[in-house]
Amino acid sequence: MKELKELCRANIWNLSPYSCARTEFSGKKAHNFLDANENPYNDPYNRYPDPFQTDVKKVLSKIKDVPVENIFLGNGSDEAIDLVYRIFCNPGIDNVVAIAPTYGMYQVCADVNDVEYRQVLLDENYQITADKLLSACDDHTKVIWICSPNNPTGNLINPEAIVGVLQRFDGIVVLDEAYSDFSSIQPFRSYLSKFPNMIVLNTMSKAWGCAALRLGMAFASKDIIDLFNKVKYPYNVNLLTQQHALEVLNDPYQVDEWVKNLLQERGKMVTAFTELPICVKVYPTDANFFLAKMTDAQAIYDYLVDKGIIVRNRNRVQLCENCLRITIGKKSENIELLSALRQYQ
Repeated sequence: MKELKELCRANIWNLSPYSCARTEFSGKKAHNFLDANENPYNDPYNRYPDPFQTDVKKVLSKIKDVPVENIFLGNGSDEAIDLVYRIFCNPGIDNVVAIAPTYGMYQVCADVNDVEYRQVLLDENYQITADKLLSACDDHTKVIWICSPNNPTGNLINPEAIVGVLQRFDGIVVLDEAYSDFSSIQPFRSYLSKFPNMIVLNTMSKAWGCAALRLGMAFASKDIIDLFNKVKYPYNVNLLTQQHALEVLNDPYQVDEWVKNLLQERGKMVTAFTELPICVKVYPTDANFFLAKMTDAQAIYDYLVDKGIIVRNRNRVQLCENCLRITIGKKSENIELLSALRQYQ
């Protein structure tokens, strides 16, 4: 890995972050707050929230087995994705490399930040090699994006390929593990100390059932997390999100039960889809969804919409022609979908 200073944009490295009122007395006891121009009434919502979400990180640290200093929390994973570009990529000069197809926000944020986005197509099994990814890089490649389990394909990217990229690429490797709770393999966040150039993304939106909270996570070296905290907006995670996150995180056994139920339903749904005459193929999945190749994805999608059933049409995505992405719902929702598809003419 190159020195972090060499990878970081010069203006970001030299940036003096905004010092908000709630950071100046950090670690000291205080009871009379006359520093932030807040209204003294309507406690606790009149006060700005903890800018570093300390209580939430302490609980997450135990659950994820990652030290607090290696955790960044943002307004969804999308904030962390955008920060990677703002910290490491010089607009109009640097580029990033990503597998394709994959999560669309990597490219959206690249376009917003005026950074060249280079796509490397997966093979027919939705896999990639380290050599193929690295061959797309040049001296201005700052970041490689890998989503595993991947969206929309659902499969895990070969861990050997990921390790190969981490060992051989001298820039930043972002591994998005939003769906890792539905997989049986060890998450890469367990190897943070081994790969200082790695940023691992995770979220409260999937297994934790908190998409409405918009709480994303990034795990990385302390030096990288310090850069995230330098660039982020001062109060990027609101108080209501922090409060509800603590409530949910304090009951991880409920999440384990949700995941167990979803995996059981996933198995039933995959089996049922393979028996549908209108389904050509169901691809392997390690997520809470699966990708299915249909006889006519657009027509079937339109048919389901008419019945008030919404799935994701991936027909126009590279390597996903005639494919629908099906999220695993409750048993009753899954039965309704299957019943509708069995009646499709």
